[in-house]
Amino acid sequence: MKRQWTIVPWTPDWKLQFERESQVLQDIMQTEMIEIHHVGSTSVPTIGYAKPIIDMLIIVRDIERVDQHNEQMVSAGYRIRGENGIPNRRYFSKGDIQRTHHVHMYQMGDSRIFTYLDFKAYLLQHPNEAAKYGQLKLDIVASYPNDQYQEVKENRINHLVEKALRWGEEERKRME
Repeated sequence: MKRQWTIVPWTPDWKLQFERESQVLQDIMQTEMIEIHHVGSTSVPTIGYAKPIIDMLIIVRDIERVDQHNEQMVSAGYRIRGENGIPNRRYFSKGDIQRTHHVHMYQMGDSRIFTYLDFKAYLLQHPNEAAKYGQLKLDIVASYPNDQYQEVKENRINHLVEKALRWGEEERKRME
């Protein structure tokens, strides 16, 4: 069954949903979790629009030990997706057709963590870029409301992700 993507106006309720769910995940992953972050479009108000799915990034001590918590994740309503095409990641989704949460877990030191954190920080620091990104999402979903949405969006924002990563690297150098 094809998923229909929905883009809705940003709401402060997403921060509350993140806070509630992060407590559930902290209880499950307490021995492995180092940090948990609200990432993705629902974490950046100036984007203005997002799929109503809370993206969460969890940084863990040992990615292999995450699997020991799969039963607890299932009990909390998550579907185990393993690496889901990205080596050394653990990915979980909550909700079937209407997903509510995506959880991405990486081991401390994995460079892909910067992709999530730099993109969010860049958009928070550059509200005009964030607003353009929001409009792009609306334009894409109008033309590609089904499973193609994600692929088309990723292809069209690669340059923005690269720009955010370069910006993040410069910011880290400045802080040294």
